[in-house]
Amino acid sequence: MTSSIEPPSPSRTTSTVWPGDPYPLGSTYDGAGTNFSLFSEVAERVELCLIAKDGTEERINLDEVDGYVWHAYLPTVTPGQRYGFRVHGPWDPSAGHRCDPSKLLLDPYGKSFHGDFDFTQALFSYDLTAEPEGTGTPPRVDSLGHTMTSVVINPFFQWGSDRAPKTPYHDTVIYEAHVKGMTQTHPGIPDALRGTYAGLSHPAIIDHLKSLHVTAIELMPVHQFMHDHRLLDLGLRNYWGYNTVGFFAPHYQYAANRHAGGAVAEFKTMVKTFHDAGIEVILDVVYNHTAEGNHLGPTINFRGIDNAGYYRLMDGQRELYKDFTGTGNSLNARHPHTLQLIMDSLRYWVLDMHVDGFRFDLASTLAREFYDVDRLSAFFDLVQQDPVISQVKLIAEPWDVGEGGYQVGNFPGLWTEWNGKYRDTVRDYWRGEPATLGEFASRLTGSSDLYEATGRRPGASINFVTCHDGFTLRDLVSYNEKHNEANGEDNRDGESHNRSWNCGVEGPTDDPDILALRDKQMRNIIGTLMLSQGTPMIAHGDEIGRTQLGNNNVYCQDSELSWMDWSLCETNADLLAFTRRIVKFRKRHPVFRRRRFFEGKPIRSGDQVRDIAWLTPSGTEMTPDDWGAGLGTCVAVFLNGEAIEAPDARGERVVDDSFLLCFNANDHSQDFVTPDGDYARQWTAAFDTADPTGASDLVVAAGEKISLQARSLLVLQKTA
Repeated sequence: MTSSIEPPSPSRTTSTVWPGDPYPLGSTYDGAGTNFSLFSEVAERVELCLIAKDGTEERINLDEVDGYVWHAYLPTVTPGQRYGFRVHGPWDPSAGHRCDPSKLLLDPYGKSFHGDFDFTQALFSYDLTAEPEGTGTPPRVDSLGHTMTSVVINPFFQWGSDRAPKTPYHDTVIYEAHVKGMTQTHPGIPDALRGTYAGLSHPAIIDHLKSLHVTAIELMPVHQFMHDHRLLDLGLRNYWGYNTVGFFAPHYQYAANRHAGGAVAEFKTMVKTFHDAGIEVILDVVYNHTAEGNHLGPTINFRGIDNAGYYRLMDGQRELYKDFTGTGNSLNARHPHTLQLIMDSLRYWVLDMHVDGFRFDLASTLAREFYDVDRLSAFFDLVQQDPVISQVKLIAEPWDVGEGGYQVGNFPGLWTEWNGKYRDTVRDYWRGEPATLGEFASRLTGSSDLYEATGRRPGASINFVTCHDGFTLRDLVSYNEKHNEANGEDNRDGESHNRSWNCGVEGPTDDPDILALRDKQMRNIIGTLMLSQGTPMIAHGDEIGRTQLGNNNVYCQDSELSWMDWSLCETNADLLAFTRRIVKFRKRHPVFRRRRFFEGKPIRSGDQVRDIAWLTPSGTEMTPDDWGAGLGTCVAVFLNGEAIEAPDARGERVVDDSFLLCFNANDHSQDFVTPDGDYARQWTAAFDTADPTGASDLVVAAGEKISLQARSLLVLQKTA
């Protein structure tokens, strides 16, 4: 049944109101007054609500409507003004309409927010005690005072000489981090700045990242997000932030200055500081769903503004939501105004906030046209032709939870991807799984099987072994099973198939042999990551052996369990030193960060040595029979530094040293004969993961036999 639900009569309008403009959407302060603009195709009437300091409101009818955009200009409204909208229209869930003007709605284009949600009846458009289906007549409980409000910001900022670093992918090292987790316990950061944007850009953090030769920091969600009611009832919080309520606003609880839009200026200052250090800022963005959840969720913005426009609804049951994300809803990227919102948001973060790229959470959801994932979807078309967005780093998490959602290698040529196959293969190799050698070789050399056919280069493969979602590196080598009991879901949440190995004992141990093996396995994985073709990504804290005590899903753990323990810099000083050395080594040698894929061809006519060669433990080149023989765990690869065909940025030829990478994932030592003849006359060890710091004084003549320690990686450099 279609009906319109009316709230109490509005108060008298006292503000001066001019017609204003339909674009830009949201609130825009121009130095004199503020333009307000809201899209709603379903609305019959829209009220702008100005919230006074005492919590009362002044309601202003938006009488100007152009193309379903409701707008007005208020010459007396300045930055700091809190506001919201009330949308009058049909309440007809069966048709997909859920207008409820008793709800003060957040601006979808709001650039700053204030307050919090209390999750009382006021936030919900159905009786919490009587109607679990969420389709009955709303109880008309006003949400003012129970919900966040939008805030008009001052958009002006002195960027000075700020310039984007624009680091090429082949030179990029990404560090995935959490604003609060990185800074909450750092002893060098003042207490008032811990957990904030200002704390993240403090010299203590900048110096740490520069010591790791990181070129880009990828921030876990910083769009304004909501804490789930269920988690709050359990005494937990939404720590990760994949629960967006505002796609234009930095999460204001991460700001040291939380007043009158202070988070915006603080975020901009953080970006400027990172740029001054030569570090790019990449945002993990969540355009696949919102915090309103399914039909039983709260009404805080999109649902009450234009439910059928913003969300994907079930065919034939439009009171329900399609859910490709596992969160209750999916944004309707097929709708032109929803697409506009996504693109406007992306451009805002690039042009106004100066960020350098985006990692798209569950990106396959954005590519679904009717149901299936489509590389030719409207979203990809818009990104491809956009002169701003097409020029920044675009990283896809190339999967969602829907059917056919795993799309690694299938995104268009402009995109790079989190390479889940790299993660799984490297984990399997170092835990000694059989029959992974061919796959391991493909992943080590840039995954040409996934990316070359779409015209992409090795940098399209974002190589990672650990990230926020799953075990930390320390836990990957310390636990066979997840231990998520603290999450309140009886250990049912989180990935159960982790491809991890505890090295003989589950969890903490005092056994020195097991501890030494775990340390070596961490060096093996970090070493493999940094010596692989592609773009490496480090998960924050892995360089110092951070642990979550076996919890592989700390999305709700805003505590010491998930925060960085900076004392580990001393406890695991050898691991930190190793990581710094191996990243610097990669930076110094372009043969490990080639711009183009290996071709397996000689560099000059008559040469026997090609740009790459795979060798057996006997020192001979592998044959097709060798690849199929299940050698499995011991192999070497020769990388020819004189066979880098792609020139540098100035068109000059790139020449590097040549290296032999020797991998032994066996549980016993392995004799290996170094190649001779045209390969080299002498080899000198550059790295050996058998040593706590990777150091080695090994010098060996070509053709001689060496012994690779069990589960170790030896890097030999051609020195004669």
